[in-house]
Amino acid sequence: MVSMAEGLGRLASLAASPVVAELSAAFERAGFELAIVGGPVRDALLDRPTHDLDFTTNARPDDILRIVKPISTAQWDIGRAFGTIGARVRGEQVEITTYRADEYDGETRKPVVEFGDRLEDDLLRRDFTVNAMALRVPGPQLVDPTSGVEDLLDQVLRTPVAPAVSFGDDPLRMLRAARFAAQLGFIVADDAIEAITAMRDTLSIVSPERIQAELVRMLQTKDPVRGIRLLVETGLAGVFLPELPALRLEVDEHHHHKDVYEHSLTVLKQAIDLEGERHPGADPDVALRLAALLHDIGKPATRKLESGGGVTFHHHDAVGARLARKRLQALRFDSDTIAAVTHLVDQHLRFFGYSEGAWTDSAVRRYVRDAGDQLERLHILTRADVTTRNKRKATRLRTAYDDLERRIAVLEAEEELQSIRPELDGNRIQEVLGIPPGREVGEAYRFLLDLRLDDGVLGEAEAEARLRAWWAARSS
Repeated sequence: MVSMAEGLGRLASLAASPVVAELSAAFERAGFELAIVGGPVRDALLDRPTHDLDFTTNARPDDILRIVKPISTAQWDIGRAFGTIGARVRGEQVEITTYRADEYDGETRKPVVEFGDRLEDDLLRRDFTVNAMALRVPGPQLVDPTSGVEDLLDQVLRTPVAPAVSFGDDPLRMLRAARFAAQLGFIVADDAIEAITAMRDTLSIVSPERIQAELVRMLQTKDPVRGIRLLVETGLAGVFLPELPALRLEVDEHHHHKDVYEHSLTVLKQAIDLEGERHPGADPDVALRLAALLHDIGKPATRKLESGGGVTFHHHDAVGARLARKRLQALRFDSDTIAAVTHLVDQHLRFFGYSEGAWTDSAVRRYVRDAGDQLERLHILTRADVTTRNKRKATRLRTAYDDLERRIAVLEAEEELQSIRPELDGNRIQEVLGIPPGREVGEAYRFLLDLRLDDGVLGEAEAEARLRAWWAARSS
């Protein structure tokens, strides 16, 4: 935040925008109050980009719909039961919600929806004071009953009411504390930290879908590590992502190995940095970030202390992939994300033999083939996985991967690696060998694919000759 004066100036500009001006005039003509609320007000004061506009009003849903229809090109009332009407005004999407005065049932923590009549009461039921500010329009007038502006200046997340009450009403707010800490770079107030630690188990009553959504939003921030640390230190991560705190392996005085938890956080940071360098301006890659965070979750289950003082984690890549799949399924992630993350976890060690000796072209082709459509993400994850403080070793690994990417590019230009397949398809195999569809066609196809990977492009005539020779030897 640059200064309070500048922040108020940005609020005035927001209130004067064409969308806000048209809506506020319409509600005023109809005799109802209207205020911009929550994130847009906070972000304007912080000089951050504002996205979808959220409004609140004393008008009931039917009244809201009646008011917005003449000035909008589309309306939707999917949230009508909760008092929310959506609309598209001057090309922008807005949501307008009736003041709420909800009560919670004390068991499921699902709100019993009750509409309110006062803006100040509505603000008191929100998650944090920095989100409990509103801008009355057309005024404009800033409404801040819980000193949210002061907390913005202090860069602290504090609940409008006692934390135990706020988190008791909706335990997801504990996870939102971590997300906003990462998103805004703020600290969480001590009393809120204490309440999260004491009440962490209540998160178990929140649906996996809501938890997943907050986790994704946190991972999309520029510094999710700040939020992750809060989740682990309060014990909240143990409720929905227990594999993460399990990475804090106990290090004894004889078997020295790097802290897997801290290593994983560093890999996540480095993956985000590389993501920005290689794909500037692209949306945050959640699948890549999940893979970076979870790539070593198989280590606790495969950890073995050797008699000579070493530590091994044999097959932690395969074990980690299975654990990641199970956890992401439990959190209701979509199938594409689950497939991408588990494949990256499973493949993340493949490169490290390359630096010990140059691979053949065949090995490079197989690396690309096995990476599939996750090759670019695997490039980033593998580079980010180098966290050694030994500068010579780090340089050697970086140089080796530079060389691998160069060779992939050369082979790609020559052979179209991304679409590696034999010169002969199944139909042609049947014609050449004079066999019907069946298992033998598949075996012949795999033979030709191995030839393609080992020897590169052969040409159709040479592929046919080798296929006939293989078939003759096989049949003899």
